[in-house]
Amino acid sequence: MDESAALDALADMLTRLSTNPYNVDLHVQHIRLAKSMEDKDQLLVALEMAANYVATPDDIWLLLIDAKTAASDINTPEGALEVLGVYSKAESDYMSLSILQKHLEFLADRHEYFSGLEVEPDSLGELFSVDWTREAMSIVVSEGASDISQGHVLWDQYYNWELEILEKASTDEKSLSVNVIENILLARLQQPHANHQDTYQSYSSFTTAYKPASEYESLLISASKLRSRAVKAYEKREASEMGLAAAGYSLDAYATYIAAERRRRDPDYFILCGLYERGLAEASRRQFAGELGAERTMQMFWVGYIDFVKSQGQSVEFWRRATRSAPGSGEVWARYIRFLEQESEGTEDEMRAAKNEDIEAAYTRALSTTLFTRGGKSDPEVDADQIVPLVLARAGAEKRAVETGRADENGLATLIKVTEDGITMVRQASSSGDPRFRLEKFLSEFYLSLADIPDAAVQLWASTAAHYRSSWAAWVAYTDVLIRTDHHNLARKTFQDMSTKNLDYPEALWDAWHNFEHAHGSLSSLEEAINKISQARAQLEARRAREAEKAYAAAAAQYAEQQAALVPAVPVPATAVTQGSVSVVSEAMDVDFSAPADTKGKRKAEEEPPVTETSGGKKPRLETPPVPLKRDRENCTVFVADLPSEATEADLKVLFKDCGDIREIKFTRMPETLVATVEFYDRDSVPAALTKDKKRIHETEIGVHLAWRSTLYVTNFPEKFDDTSIRDLFGQYGLIFDVRWPSKKFKATRRFCYLQYTSPSSAERALELHGRELEPDRAISVLISNPGRKKERSDADANERELYVAGLSKFATKDDLRKVFETYGPIKEIRLAEDKSGQPKGFAFIDFESETDARAALAANNYELKNRRIAVTFTDTRVRAKNKEGTTETGLGRRADARNRSVRVRNIPSGTQEGLLHQLLEKHSLVKRTEIFAALNEAVVELENPAEAGKLLLRTEPIILDGNVLQFSEEQAGPQPAAPPPVTGGMFVPRAAGSRPRAGLGRARKPGLGVMQAPSSSNAQLPEHKEKKGQDDFRKMLG
Repeated sequence: MDESAALDALADMLTRLSTNPYNVDLHVQHIRLAKSMEDKDQLLVALEMAANYVATPDDIWLLLIDAKTAASDINTPEGALEVLGVYSKAESDYMSLSILQKHLEFLADRHEYFSGLEVEPDSLGELFSVDWTREAMSIVVSEGASDISQGHVLWDQYYNWELEILEKASTDEKSLSVNVIENILLARLQQPHANHQDTYQSYSSFTTAYKPASEYESLLISASKLRSRAVKAYEKREASEMGLAAAGYSLDAYATYIAAERRRRDPDYFILCGLYERGLAEASRRQFAGELGAERTMQMFWVGYIDFVKSQGQSVEFWRRATRSAPGSGEVWARYIRFLEQESEGTEDEMRAAKNEDIEAAYTRALSTTLFTRGGKSDPEVDADQIVPLVLARAGAEKRAVETGRADENGLATLIKVTEDGITMVRQASSSGDPRFRLEKFLSEFYLSLADIPDAAVQLWASTAAHYRSSWAAWVAYTDVLIRTDHHNLARKTFQDMSTKNLDYPEALWDAWHNFEHAHGSLSSLEEAINKISQARAQLEARRAREAEKAYAAAAAQYAEQQAALVPAVPVPATAVTQGSVSVVSEAMDVDFSAPADTKGKRKAEEEPPVTETSGGKKPRLETPPVPLKRDRENCTVFVADLPSEATEADLKVLFKDCGDIREIKFTRMPETLVATVEFYDRDSVPAALTKDKKRIHETEIGVHLAWRSTLYVTNFPEKFDDTSIRDLFGQYGLIFDVRWPSKKFKATRRFCYLQYTSPSSAERALELHGRELEPDRAISVLISNPGRKKERSDADANERELYVAGLSKFATKDDLRKVFETYGPIKEIRLAEDKSGQPKGFAFIDFESETDARAALAANNYELKNRRIAVTFTDTRVRAKNKEGTTETGLGRRADARNRSVRVRNIPSGTQEGLLHQLLEKHSLVKRTEIFAALNEAVVELENPAEAGKLLLRTEPIILDGNVLQFSEEQAGPQPAAPPPVTGGMFVPRAAGSRPRAGLGRARKPGLGVMQAPSSSNAQLPEHKEKKGQDDFRKMLG
């Protein structure tokens, strides 16, 4: 981007920020733009603007602190206080050990500077004195103490400073310093933290140096009792802390850890608050890094945090942090407004002391963020579920004030205006609005009960039904309020008019009409309603039949197209046989394609099957047993989404009973919904099953679609991507049902996955990622996983397109290899193997675009490159595995060598994918191959070398997978087959010859002429040796 374009982009960004200053995404874009311009002043402006409006992570605050420190005269009390003010603002956003450490260093440095001055500035006062600095440091340390894993770095820093003060203290001051340090140590021993043993050792050393020897034992016993509870508390959570670190401190790992703590019978307030603070800080970092879903996770953390500390009471500062960190969360604002309402019920003196803002000001401040309003239809939609709780909290507070008489004369008008404005915001926010009509129900009940304005309620529901024209719920609510207000004729007319309209669930409206006529109508009106409903039902069934017929025809055509693509027609020549004047075409011969063909085109006589002649003199036709059909999950499975929570297998069987025989039904309960997969025996059952889309189970509309239509085939993503990265990238487009990773058992270079959403629309939206470069020159491939295009989205023929090149010089580069091999055809990828230090290992993998080019490139075998002869073969580990066992550099057979660098993993969760286990272990060791034995819940993992296997076996920190702590042990050799009996004509028979394997001695040679063979009978016995042979016998043999 040139300078002119950059300035235009910057001006446009500033304009957008002026109208949306609380939009975090805009601030992130502004900072990136300023960085790309390489203008320090513009970057500083962008950082300051972000910090002024929203809570920002530590990487932004550290830059602002450095800038403020450089711009201020920190050798003056005024300049130092300015910097301390920036530290205070930074620490009020999120807990950051980096900022807190830097703060401690600044305090210690300024204390040392000002205490060393011969003449102190007049304005200094108590600033940076020992007592002032000690108190300031203790506050900083307390802010990070709840990080039980890493908080000790702050405490250690403070403790060392106290020891330095003690060493410099005069005789009169020493006793005070000793008491201070002792209290610090005893307080720390009572806090759960990772290095509690080091703290206890520090207390022991301190007691030895500064306490009477006679008190040593009693003090240590007392300290041991004090710390026992804290030690147990940390030990209970040590595995969770290790799992959190192993997961890279991902937001999912934090959510899992927090949920486990909340489930405890008596949650630890200190630890859980620290977990929430750490999770919020990590969510902020990821949000500003552009990670998808981080903002939603942060809002979820804040809601949980607020609900947890509710019993302890929240300060004004706590709520300021929450609304500044999650300004777009209606749930956070709603809780804040309810907190203010509760506080307003106190006395005037208590309210004045609390210094809380009033409810109206808080609500106005929430709306001023512009995060709850949508400017126009071209703007992104706003989540109505964030608007509704905010408006309900404000309107509810006003309603309760009116009921208790605390509201002013405008209270009633304020309540109505707030709710009506909220309804307008919801309807403008998105096309779906609020299908539950929460604000409409609140206002309607207020009109009918408290305000006694029934006509207003009627008008409200009339406008609601007109806005949500196809919603049965809106029309039923409208007719309900008409009935409650005695507008029976209007209700009946509404039922008549809407009975034949295209509603999303007309049956509910018909039921309401039927009930209405029974309760309020005459016999003739009831009969008329029944007739109208019967006519409407017939029209609806006819329309649905037409739609089902169209859907069936479309699905059948699609299946025919897929079948034609999957099974290409192979022409079979027909042989004409003339019998008299009639030409007869003989039947095609059944061919066993698995039988090896004779290369000479002849068949040996002994291979001819016995043939018997029938009475007619004809050879009977041999019947080939039918080959069992392969299970076709992709084409025989439908996905059922949006199921009600109480749905059962019986409900689905009733729904699909007329479609075909069901093989299997699987339910999956997700955090937000219940889904199921229904697999049929026959693919012809699927088109009929698709017609059940939009049907209802327990009055809930469900979705039915082909499972593959919501499944994506994703490949060519960055090598560093794992399951979490894929979920974060694709989670923005919809709810993810599952991510399936390939096994790397046969090919370690496989890099693709299948990602399934709960709806096809989500998969279609995610297709916009196709072709996007997530890394330079690496465009991700995202395709719908259509079975008819399976060849295009599979690596089934990858082994035929990939070559293994060995014997490379350490000076050979990718460009050198490309020059050699691109002469044979287009190259897809070249992977040059490197060790941990980045040095070449001497081999590479080359992926060609086509199998033909890869086969042609085998001609490069023995080519001289950089004064080295290279070896070129296909990359196919399965073929190599079938070869007979040879020897390796260790002198053992290949299997024994592989066993030496393998470990067995136990306690694997049921249903674990090999690909996910491979990803997890790759973070700790160099994994070559993983194979899971599902029946045993175990796996065998082959590492790159025995050292890596040893590292995994000796690992002290636990590795956790889905809550299970994995157990590692050496891979033991299986039972060895007994060796064949020795040749009887030999001179010696070694002891235990029949049971000892001959590893590394090469293949057994075939016996030559004149050598006696061992008897083949199983009853053959070894010759008996009545006496042992000695050295004299050996000498006689040698002559």
